[in-house]
Amino acid sequence: MSHLFEPLKLRDVAIPNRVWVSPMCQYSAIDGVPGDWHFVHLGQFATGGAGLVMAEASAVAPEGRISPADAGLWNDEQATAWRRITDFLHQQGSTAAVQLAHAGRKASTEAPWDGGASVPESAGGWRTISSTDAAFGELAAPRALTEAEVAALPEQFAASARRAEAAGFDAVELHFAHGYLAHQFYSPLINDRTDRYGGDFAGRVRAPLEIVDAVRAVWPQERPLLVRISATDWVDGGWTGEDSVRLAKLLAERGVDLVDASTGGAVPDARIPVGAGYQVRFARQVRAEAGVPTGAVGLITSPEQAEEVVSSGSADAVLLARELLRDPHWPLHAADRLHADNIWPRQYGRARRA
Repeated sequence: MSHLFEPLKLRDVAIPNRVWVSPMCQYSAIDGVPGDWHFVHLGQFATGGAGLVMAEASAVAPEGRISPADAGLWNDEQATAWRRITDFLHQQGSTAAVQLAHAGRKASTEAPWDGGASVPESAGGWRTISSTDAAFGELAAPRALTEAEVAALPEQFAASARRAEAAGFDAVELHFAHGYLAHQFYSPLINDRTDRYGGDFAGRVRAPLEIVDAVRAVWPQERPLLVRISATDWVDGGWTGEDSVRLAKLLAERGVDLVDASTGGAVPDARIPVGAGYQVRFARQVRAEAGVPTGAVGLITSPEQAEEVVSSGSADAVLLARELLRDPHWPLHAADRLHADNIWPRQYGRARRA
């Protein structure tokens, strides 16, 4: 039996296998509402055998969108539109998850194919907010949030988590990585605050932990809560793997069930040694040293590589993105290569027997 295709139970949710779809921004929503593109994009991964299908970073507020075309979960119309998608994912036997996000100073940008520059208010953009008033690279400078405004952020995430439940999602992931708002608080490269939300480690992780507490308080106890972190900033003086272990322990104490270990994104000039499985070691470090289940991501491409990540204990699941875009049926091909026989949809029975 392949370890990759063993079920994983988090709280009361039994995820059928360890091949998960990483959240991928599509820049194709209208007023935050997902449409047919999102239905087909996510649905193909469920028919392809993915155990968990995670919807893209969905903003908890309009100003939290990376671009004006990002999906959201800040109103009921969006939740209703997501429900159509989660119903289909469930019909195919997949677990439905969504990533709740706020882009902070990296918000209000063009879609990547339009260049990714800041969108001015005159063109439908907005003034961004952050832990700091310093800009990310060439993007427009944000406004630093007041202490009272930071204290109000958790309720935005909690309100979106309530809508995620109404939308039929089985799991929620909080996006604390890639230089977005929560990362803008915990990274020492960004957070220059002198109030209770800045300074030392405890001050810098305060806002993310308050968000976790608020979401866990409203998210059903039987459903898992995940957090994606950037486990290193890849810059001297920045966030480190050791910091991630320390944070992961605090997250687990607050009811987080799995840490999704990505990296980078805090500053534009980080030198990242990109290569096959280059981020897996951070998932392994957090799992081993914090005693927390983890997900591994980053240039995991072959079935044998993914199997080794899980079977070696480096992570409890692998999250694939570009490889699934190339081949939405990657899990079925992987199951064939690894001689697993428990994920084929009944509609594909003839192909399986051929």
